[in-house]
Amino acid sequence: MSSDTPHPIELAFLGAAGTVTGSKYLLSTNKVRVLLDCGLFQGYKALRKRNWCEPGFEPASLAAVVLTHAHLDHSGYLPRLCELGFQGPVYCTPGTRDLLQVLLPDSGFLQEEEARHAALNGYSRHETPLPLYTRAAAERCLRQVVTVPFGESFSAASGFEMGFSRAGHIVGSASVAVRVAGTRLTFSGDVGRPVDPIMKPAARLAPADYLIIESTYGDRPHPVEDPAIAIARVVNETVARGGVLVVPAFAVGRAQQLLHLLAQLKAACTIPDLPVFLDSPMAIDATDIYLAHREEHRLSREECQAMYRGATFAHTSDDSKAIDARSGSMVVISASGMATGGRVLHHLSRFLPDPRNAVLLVGYQSPGTRGRSLADGSDELKIHGRYVSVRAKVEQIAGLSAHADYRELIDLLRQSELSPKRVFVTHGEPAAADALRRKLRDALGWDAVVPEDRSSFALS
Repeated sequence: MSSDTPHPIELAFLGAAGTVTGSKYLLSTNKVRVLLDCGLFQGYKALRKRNWCEPGFEPASLAAVVLTHAHLDHSGYLPRLCELGFQGPVYCTPGTRDLLQVLLPDSGFLQEEEARHAALNGYSRHETPLPLYTRAAAERCLRQVVTVPFGESFSAASGFEMGFSRAGHIVGSASVAVRVAGTRLTFSGDVGRPVDPIMKPAARLAPADYLIIESTYGDRPHPVEDPAIAIARVVNETVARGGVLVVPAFAVGRAQQLLHLLAQLKAACTIPDLPVFLDSPMAIDATDIYLAHREEHRLSREECQAMYRGATFAHTSDDSKAIDARSGSMVVISASGMATGGRVLHHLSRFLPDPRNAVLLVGYQSPGTRGRSLADGSDELKIHGRYVSVRAKVEQIAGLSAHADYRELIDLLRQSELSPKRVFVTHGEPAAADALRRKLRDALGWDAVVPEDRSSFALS
């Protein structure tokens, strides 16, 4: 991409185009470049390999990075970007900053561990497997973070006036309003559900000439089944078999939802008072952060305390190993949510081969992940270089999604009273993105497009 743009404003899509991962949107004028989101590619190997490629711009040329939220598909490339030469500020909300301090170092640590396992067990094609970045690199990049509260305007760079509004996806998650050269843009970020059991709903989106909107569930509505009822059914069926329920869960957002719902089900005697373990240092830290940002969610102080009382937190690796050595029924909540890494892999290795046990998938599973393989009915799973038989029952519920479905997105857009010149539909698999494009055209009469990867558009 040329350092001089031929148009007053240019918007380039360098991730989350044709996929739900790797969000990066480059907004440029003739003199200034700002990157909206800085996500890691996850899922298929072909996608993960892109993390090692040049990003499509010179990192040192960026004036600033602005993050919608802390999930790694929106923030996880930041340490790599800084190692490649980016030295400017990283703007985000206080809640996002707090979560980044947990997620990014943990991401670096897990990549170091994966490289170590690959070298030790010889399943890498590289003579010396390397992490994309280290924990130390992640900690260094955090020095560049600058926080801005919701509703407060800030100048991200010369000529770029911005502001955050609540997106309701996770703590700190934001939609971003941008004004540059007289043009208004709104980036939805990941939009939460109006019926989320924890998070407050998204605020109305700012008026915009151009709208960039996510489409994770652009082609389907969420089921009407109460997720608490579905969880109770799976827990009770697993207990009746004398089995263990393993729940791969996103450490931020999903783990807290599960702790809350399980505490409620126990209090109502809908499920037995069986042991519940939260085995993810990152999820434990994230739970503390959720409690520190009660202004963003619905939980009372008493409900927060019940979350803590209802589970045992496994802080150390010895704590984690002790879980696998236990007998009897229990619930083990562990990251990562798509079983791409982390402690959950050890629990899956231990419990997948036993038909008495169950695995409960409670979130979106990207193609190419172990979680997607389980959801698609695979009879074996490759973990740490060896294949593990899948004899445990695999269950999946969608009611806990932290993403609005297409109906909820369109409701938010109607409430926001927008009339954009054009809408860019991103952050969705091709079928979902195209379905939302058509729904926006048919329901609202908007000019909507699904940008291709590494495409760019002149804005006026």
